[in-house]
Amino acid sequence: MPTARALSTAVLLSTATLLASLLTACAPAGRDGDRQGHGDTGGTTTDAQALSRLREQSPAWRDCPAPAPVQGGGEAPGALPDGTRWQCATLRTPLDWNDPSGAAMDLALIRARTSGDPDDRIGSLLFNFGGPGGSGVATLPGLAPDYEKLRTRYDLVSFDPRGVGNSHGVRCPDAGLPDEDEIDDTPDDGPEETDALVRFNRETAAACAKSSGDVLPHVGTTQAARDMDLLRQVLGDDRLHYFGVSYGTELGGFYAHLFPERVGRAVFDGVVDPTHDLMEEALAQAGGFQLAFEHFAAWCARQGCALGDGTEDIVDLVVGLEAALDDTPLTTDGGSLDGDALVDAVSGALYRQDYWPALRVALEAAADDNGEALQDLAEALGQHGTDGGPADADADGRESNEEDAFRAITCDDSSERYSVADVRARLADFVEASPIFGPALAWGTLSCDGWPVPGAARHPEVGAPGAPPVLLVGNTGDPATPYEGAARMAERLGKGVGVELTYEGEGHGAYDSGNACVRNTVDAYLLHGTLPEPGTTCEAEPLPEGK
Repeated sequence: MPTARALSTAVLLSTATLLASLLTACAPAGRDGDRQGHGDTGGTTTDAQALSRLREQSPAWRDCPAPAPVQGGGEAPGALPDGTRWQCATLRTPLDWNDPSGAAMDLALIRARTSGDPDDRIGSLLFNFGGPGGSGVATLPGLAPDYEKLRTRYDLVSFDPRGVGNSHGVRCPDAGLPDEDEIDDTPDDGPEETDALVRFNRETAAACAKSSGDVLPHVGTTQAARDMDLLRQVLGDDRLHYFGVSYGTELGGFYAHLFPERVGRAVFDGVVDPTHDLMEEALAQAGGFQLAFEHFAAWCARQGCALGDGTEDIVDLVVGLEAALDDTPLTTDGGSLDGDALVDAVSGALYRQDYWPALRVALEAAADDNGEALQDLAEALGQHGTDGGPADADADGRESNEEDAFRAITCDDSSERYSVADVRARLADFVEASPIFGPALAWGTLSCDGWPVPGAARHPEVGAPGAPPVLLVGNTGDPATPYEGAARMAERLGKGVGVELTYEGEGHGAYDSGNACVRNTVDAYLLHGTLPEPGTTCEAEPLPEGK
């Protein structure tokens, strides 16, 4: 059953990451956590020697087999239209960048070589599609058609960040934990429910520590940004050319802060607000999802849908339906549909405007006591394999580690540890921001309670004075990374660094919406270094009426 924890994960994922398990992927990386060899020195390797060897490594690129279950499963990526084959490799990196001569780990990589004239090649373009916790190795091949024009001058490259997928993926085994179906993620019926949610989070944290204690202290975004700079050097680029989506914009901001002089042409799409702590971010997302749902509701009303005559009517109906399903779930062929599943399906459908017609049909059916379509929608937008069934599992029955990695990276990055009292003190604000999504997002801030690793900071540090321009694409209807985040990222990056492009549209992010104006503007910068004029705005094509 989808939960507040699942919703908290989903609201930071790009559309690409939501569908990552439906896409093709690459092969497992090598073993992680091995000690780095000392070579022929006959003595202890110094940090300087270790770093030198890391920079001089040559990844062994090879054809990509099918993805591992931990990456989401599926089939091996097929060749691109021009016959180019996807290549996979591993990058050796320190487990702890503060101890580069100590233990090491392998990061999973994927690339497609440029299709253009070698003389026109700019370098590699590194992608991170969001999360945190999404496998870039699994995601990039399925989205490659969107980036084919960029491949005329770049090698397209992505990776599983540390703690994700085949890069020493974090695992939090649920054996011995309470069944998630028995946990109320918006406890409102007494202290027993609240105590059960707190206990679940703490026991999950303990399970993570027991299974992945060696890597948990080292999966934060700062260390991932240092991995990216090592990858830049190994790929032979003087500067890092980068395309970050959703959480990928935060990772890009960390990189720019650490290495402002090494930033190349960079695009941040679906920009995370770097001024927010976890509670503030969750509250902003509640408002973002509510706004996106109201846009859907207004469209639905114009279609004459059976949910209501106007936006307010439809919002009230869904709030009431969620409460009713919490009390009495609808029986379906796949089990049952409760209020948490409804919220999960609706939030997932708001990531792309072309999901709206399916959401309309599913909600109309649920309002008529038929939960099949809504449950199917929730499952289609969750972690599922290419055949439409559950995602592939390994011999131990384990699937993608995306949610475990989300928790681990988020809690390593944030120093905030919220209590039940903290949530209750802000719960009214969340309900006011969104009666549909607010409660789940509020209670989801407890997910770092009991985490065994101290978090790094209250909010990310992205200041990068002196860095070259970074193109920031903000979407006015974005549910997961509200539009205001782009302006605040621009301010924090520093004067003259952040250049804003506004997309007046719906869904999470802008480039993958297919909007020609956005794509042409982004492509002009990445391919030719041409930035948009200040105040440039791209308008979305409206969803056809009656569809």
